[in-house]
Amino acid sequence: MDTIVVRNLVKTYGAFKAVDNVSFSVKQGEIFALLGPNGAGKTTTIKIMTTLIPQTSGICIINGHDVRKEPRVVKRDIGWIASEVILDDDLQVIENLKLQADLQGVSDWYATAMRLLEYFGIKNTVKMRAGNLSTGMRKKVEITMALLGDPSVIFMDEPTLGLDVGTRSMLWDLIKKTRDEHKVTIFLTTHYMDEADQLCDRIAIISKGKIVTIGTPEKLRSKAGGGVVVLTVTGEFSMSSIRSLSYKRQGNEIKIHLRKSKDSFVSVLKKIDLFQVSALRLEKPSLDTAFIKLTGSTMAEQEEDHPIDYRKFYRQLQRARQ
Repeated sequence: MDTIVVRNLVKTYGAFKAVDNVSFSVKQGEIFALLGPNGAGKTTTIKIMTTLIPQTSGICIINGHDVRKEPRVVKRDIGWIASEVILDDDLQVIENLKLQADLQGVSDWYATAMRLLEYFGIKNTVKMRAGNLSTGMRKKVEITMALLGDPSVIFMDEPTLGLDVGTRSMLWDLIKKTRDEHKVTIFLTTHYMDEADQLCDRIAIISKGKIVTIGTPEKLRSKAGGGVVVLTVTGEFSMSSIRSLSYKRQGNEIKIHLRKSKDSFVSVLKKIDLFQVSALRLEKPSLDTAFIKLTGSTMAEQEEDHPIDYRKFYRQLQRARQ
């Protein structure tokens, strides 16, 4: 059963198409990621899905409800977790939870809040000011807030942006635990390859407003071919020996993309003069290499020309919640 259905979604700003005919569906109970660089259309898509902005055309359905025609119904059925912690630092944890409950019109929130805080191991923070919590605790409180209204879908926009490695790993475990224990569908956006790979059941790669492909992490990695041979070469290295191969050179480093099986590695070695190579390694297929093959460039290269003003977006989010 599909909890989310998006068909031919378009969002334009003048002549610019931020979202260009995007279509996908998300099954009930899935952790689904929209993976792409800054400027790819991820945040615009999730803002449409959470009723913050209207689409130019196309359809977005959440649990059978059209986000454009029934925004209030959709809002009651979803939870939201942003990349920036949006707790009021001057309020106690319990006061932040009450505020969220009031905003959502949840009357019997207290018992649910206490149960969730205990579930996440932070019940002792209930009287603490939010500003005194660690980043990990603050994220747990935000997940508690998102679950107060018993949503069927939780949206997370870049949920681990700016977090250290340890906190990111903790949050991944928490997201999986939340899905498994509370039977919710989780839709997230990210530009972290490892996050999408480790966390998600399926991934949609988005680039320049278009969906490039959708599949499980395993399926997407298989699109990268047989891996990448990375050579560090001397100045005498003969490029003619690899002309027939798919490669990319940057300085003294050459990345050769294997097209099929591991046996191709042997054929590459036979083509080159190893005396002109100072270092060599084989990288197994990854989402990074799949992304390059599918989009034509790295995530970093695509992000260079698309800086995102996150502060502007979260100002809009705060206004939407008031």
